[in-house]
Amino acid sequence: MNLSAKAGIVLGFVAIGFYLSAYTVNQTEQVIVTQFGRPVGDPVTEPGLHFKLPFVQQINSFDKRYLAWDGPMVEMSTKDKTYVQVDTFARWRITDPMRYYLRLRDERSAQSRLEDILGSETRTAIARHELIEVVRTDKERKPVVDENLEALAGESTLGQLRPIRVGRVAIEASVFDAAAPKMEEFGIELLDVRFKRINYNHQVLERIYQRMVSERLQIAQRFRSEGEGEAARINGNKERDINEISSMAYKRVQEIQGEADAKATEIYAKAYAQKPEAAKFYKFLKSMETYSKVIGSDTSIVLSTHSDLFGLLKKAETE
Repeated sequence: MNLSAKAGIVLGFVAIGFYLSAYTVNQTEQVIVTQFGRPVGDPVTEPGLHFKLPFVQQINSFDKRYLAWDGPMVEMSTKDKTYVQVDTFARWRITDPMRYYLRLRDERSAQSRLEDILGSETRTAIARHELIEVVRTDKERKPVVDENLEALAGESTLGQLRPIRVGRVAIEASVFDAAAPKMEEFGIELLDVRFKRINYNHQVLERIYQRMVSERLQIAQRFRSEGEGEAARINGNKERDINEISSMAYKRVQEIQGEADAKATEIYAKAYAQKPEAAKFYKFLKSMETYSKVIGSDTSIVLSTHSDLFGLLKKAETE
């Protein structure tokens, strides 16, 4: 074997050794070098080319970036014994890779530990507050209330939301404050915790729908009562106006008839009072009218010889 061949073999082994001992660290990564499962040296956080012992040392890379934890939908009870389903999510990152590796080893274990701690703290926070505190954003927010419903409600709480003291934002902050120190023990910095969704339990949802229907029925009944009262008032005014108009019309009719009778009487008096014969003729006509009204075809009457009605008949008989 000549010298050039030996040099080529040596260069080949050097290249293989360099390949097996060199590794690169990305800007988004941080590395723990382990030897037979035990960490060796400090964590490598600077990006670039680095070296390790081939075969006996291994690299374990972890993400530097913000990581997501999206918890499952979990059912839990509020302080007022209302069951809700809470969906929580969080953002976190690895700040102490050595501790993270010693305590958790990989991201799967970290996600599991996040689920245990954040799930427990979420249950504790929800159980300390009533439902309205959980679903309302913050205590400064003013709920929109229909002016008509507010006027109908009066002194009752119908259609009204009572003020809150804490709010969902503060509850989320309490979960974060309680969980962050616990996550630091694993080399994890908890960045944020939020409630993604809060749903009612199916039985609770049915009761809420029934309560909403009941409230709307009460409001509708109030509208009906007020409408019926207004209708009764309008009908009463109508009857009063009709009676008043009828009374005034009847009064006017009687006045016109009275004036007409008085005028007719005056005319008759002037006509029949001019001569004695005219007065007798007027008396005769009135007697005839009286006979036609009093005496019918089947009428039997008994008259005194001194009565005015019998006098005219007696006179007619003698003539």
